[in-house]
Amino acid sequence: MSESHSPVKRIQEARLEEISDALESATPQEIVRWAVETYRDQLTVATAFGAEGCCLMAMIAQVRDDTGLTPVIFNLDTGYQFPETLELRERLQERYGLVIRLVSAAETVEHMEARFGGPLYNSNSDHCCYLRKVMPLQTAAQDFTAWMTAIRRDQTPERAHAPIVGRDPKYRHLVKINPLAHWKKTQVWDYIQRYTVPVNPLHAQGYPSIGCWPCTRPPGAGEDDRAGRWAGTMKRECGLHV
Repeated sequence: MSESHSPVKRIQEARLEEISDALESATPQEIVRWAVETYRDQLTVATAFGAEGCCLMAMIAQVRDDTGLTPVIFNLDTGYQFPETLELRERLQERYGLVIRLVSAAETVEHMEARFGGPLYNSNSDHCCYLRKVMPLQTAAQDFTAWMTAIRRDQTPERAHAPIVGRDPKYRHLVKINPLAHWKKTQVWDYIQRYTVPVNPLHAQGYPSIGCWPCTRPPGAGEDDRAGRWAGTMKRECGLHV
């Protein structure tokens, strides 16, 4: 961070809880603007191209048009993403004029599977997520002060108490900003329809939550949206947000 921004950083760090409480009544668009204007080139954004993430891309583009400021945006490319997910990246970049970097693990999928004697997602999905997502995020975010995500509190019990703004419990050097934390699923889809936001076509095929293709299926009748992730296990999180 430049010297001119350092005092701002110190003030924000000392008042994160107060700021978060004040932003509870703000719209996601207002929160995005606050984050971009506050952290500027020290803000990065992670997206997995879920419905919420696509809304966030649209909001970032609007703030960019208003302020001329654009955070660094990246996707954790595990090597197992659906083709539809990667194609959506191209559509979002074209629609909004954004650059969305692909961040991958240092080790290729082929090398990793050879090292472990087969796909790790079958034998130890937690370690697979750690190698393909958690470690690459640490590298991608190491030079930033804050990161922004599109998680919602009602998605999983682990996310239920996520603040709008707060110190990331795992990546302690980062301030974590969750502009959509207080939104419900209906608000996400209302926004998508109102602003014709591009989304993954897999949503229309019964996939409300989309991760890596080996570990994602449509949830069954009566199951929650995250039940199709790591189906047949109690797992609901990859490790980025817990």
